[in-house]
Amino acid sequence: MSDQAPKEWRGRFSDDLTVGDVFRSRLGRTITEADNVWFTCLTMNTNQIHFNVPFAEATRFGKPIVNSTLTLAIVTGLTVADTSENGGINLEWTDIKLPRPVFVGDTIWAESEILDLKPSRSDEGVSIVSMRCRGVNQQGEVVCEFRRTFMLPTQVRADELDVYPGTEDPWSV
Repeated sequence: MSDQAPKEWRGRFSDDLTVGDVFRSRLGRTITEADNVWFTCLTMNTNQIHFNVPFAEATRFGKPIVNSTLTLAIVTGLTVADTSENGGINLEWTDIKLPRPVFVGDTIWAESEILDLKPSRSDEGVSIVSMRCRGVNQQGEVVCEFRRTFMLPTQVRADELDVYPGTEDPWSV
């Protein structure tokens, strides 16, 4: 295996994974106030601890906490480049735990471990992947843990996923 980055990144397919593989997100994601307020409004969550500063200051946290489903969504998203970029179909999230709150300004990274990998019974060329994931903040504290199961094609199906339209136009620069 070459240590050089591939010239064309196509993401991983199920035949690239092995039970026990561990992936750590290359990028971290800092949560902004806009992220939290917009997500809270989009999901119609009326819990004031997410958007009302005087209310949140009167709680044991002393300030607004990030919407927990936003934390789950961001940690999930951070795992996609390493594991399910070519999958597209989540089947379940289970065992979701939120041991620490997330605050505006926190930066989250994700870590994932492949737990199970088996061929789909209903879709040839697709595997069912199960993994555990966790979100870790800038202090190295776990803020979110869960299991996720998704469908992921094998290399055999890779050509079906190439939707780049191409062009016959010559370069102009």
